[in-house]
Amino acid sequence: MTHEERLQLWLEKNGVRLPPRPEPKGLYRPVVQVGTWLWTSGHLPVDSTGELIRGTVGADITEERGREAAVWAGLGILASVRGYLGSLDRVKRLIKLTGLVQSAPGFHGQPSVINGCSQLFAEVFGNDCGIGVRTAFGTPTLPLGAAVEIEAVFELTDSV
Repeated sequence: MTHEERLQLWLEKNGVRLPPRPEPKGLYRPVVQVGTWLWTSGHLPVDSTGELIRGTVGADITEERGREAAVWAGLGILASVRGYLGSLDRVKRLIKLTGLVQSAPGFHGQPSVINGCSQLFAEVFGNDCGIGVRTAFGTPTLPLGAAVEIEAVFELTDSV
């Protein structure tokens, strides 16, 4: 099964559509390719209604809601990568995922929150290609009050 087929299956199973590619909120590129490496800028969690999921995990939103936000940030990454490449099937594997969680003092569940995105990528790209190295950490604030911000690095196939 291809990455595109697995993505469609995931979207159907969860009753959602892939969001449109997020537009930059500043002076940066959402995706940069160098050879067979592809980096994404940090993506914020925008849900199916177009609303940014805001909040501080461990204070005004739950860890579960934070995990949902991580899924939406991951879907935004997939939309950006697909929009840039034309197909997720050009992705060879996920190399690195970095997740920031807007966290209340004393909240230590950042890895669990970022697992939302990690699980999505494992399902779309498969365990061999969709699980890379990862960093998850907390911060007191994120742009626009977002609950999470996630960026990724992928290796691409040589084919065009």
